[in-house]
Parts: sequence; C-alpha cells; structure tokens
Amino acid sequence: MRLRIAAALLAAATASLAIAASAGAVIGIYRNDMGSEGQRAQIAKLSGERCRAGGSDQAFRIFVGKGTRECAYRTSVIGRDLEIAAVGRLLQGTPKGVRQKAFLALNLRAGEAGARYQLAVFPLQRKAQLRKIDTDGRIDYLHIERGVEARGINRANELRLRAFNVTKGKDRGDCQIFAWVGNRLIAKVSDPASGLLQGRTSGFSLGSAGRAKGALGSFDEVVVRVPDPA
Repeated sequence: MRLRIAAALLAAATASLAIAASAGAVIGIYRNDMGSEGQRAQIAKLSGERCRAGGSDQAFRIFVGKGTRECAYRTSVIGRDLEIAAVGRLLQGTPKGVRQKAFLALNLRAGEAGARYQLAVFPLQRKAQLRKIDTDGRIDYLHIERGVEARGINRANELRLRAFNVTKGKDRGDCQIFAWVGNRLIAKVSDPASGLLQGRTSGFSLGSAGRAKGALGSFDEVVVRVPDPA
C-alpha cells in the first residue's frame, strides 16, 4: 500500500512539475520597440487580402482595406514554444461604425490557412477571447473574458500570450496556453490537440468581428520569449 501511495504521489508531483515548467520562467530572445524604420522592416505580412502597413516614429501601423476582416503580421521569430507580448492601440482613424467590433490580437503557432492560437481583445467592449483557429477557419473559443482592462481609442493595451507544450508526465504533448491583458491573467487553458497546429510563426493582427474596412491600429514594444531551460 505504501508503495502504491508513494507511486501516486510521485506521478502527481511529476505532472505538477511539468505544468509548472510551462507556466514558469521565460527568457526574452527578441525585442522590437518599432522605434526606427529598420525595426519596423523586420515585421512581415502573414495574411489579409487588402492590408497596408506603415509607421510612425514609435509604432508599426496597420490599415485594413476593403473586403478584409483581419490583417496579420509576423515577427522573425519561428518556434513552437513561445510567448509574445506587445502594446496595441486602436487608433482614432478607425470609422465609428467599425470601432465597437474591432479587435487587437496576438498570434502564436500561426501557419497554413490562418490556423493559430490567438488572443483577441476588443478595446471598446472590454472583452477578450482566447481562440484556436484551424485550417478551415473554424474558431474554437477556448475562453471568453469580459470586464478586462482593455482601453479605448488611442490608448495602450498591454497584451501577452504564451503557448508551451508540457514535456513530462501524463499531460505530455498537451499545450498550456496563458493569456494576459494588462497585468491580469485572464485565461489558462490546456489543449490536448495542440498537434493540429503545425505553424510556428509569432505575431500580431488587427481585425473586426464584422466589417473591418478602415480599421486603423498600431503595435509596439513587441517581445518574444522562450521557456527558461534552467
């Protein structure tokens, strides 16, 4: 009996350590404050039919054109287990009819046909959605949070998204996904079907749940991190 109890405790401890590792220390490997033309040039378009990128002295700007619901851009960092953070703003140039449904988003494991994990924040609704989007465009809402610390037109929204696979224990292979808005952890989700997302790009996007034509937003202070191997 003692051996069985000890084995059960050991298994539980191993699983806990594996989960803790996915939620633990991280190391920054890429930083881009978008403060120069050279830094903004490091960002490449990922998807979106009619999208225009530009810049100010301090941010990477995105303009969504006709017939387009979302414009996504990627960093130069490729990898499976990543955390991305950025400051996003929905700008005043966005038409009033678009503002309410417009969202700022972070993306991880983005790849074929727009499949990815996504944290989408609607500044004027103070709502956040943690989504898993598959290759046929179907959206699985992993978590929806209302009353988040989202801020309105021209104001800074601090976003962070993490997707680390568990490497040990009974949950090995599952993806632990964490999402923050401001300093608040708004979602912690385990996805046992993480293997369905084969993409490895990281980035951000601007879009709308409805018509997005004319949406204008910006991103800066982009940081990408990986798990601390220590």
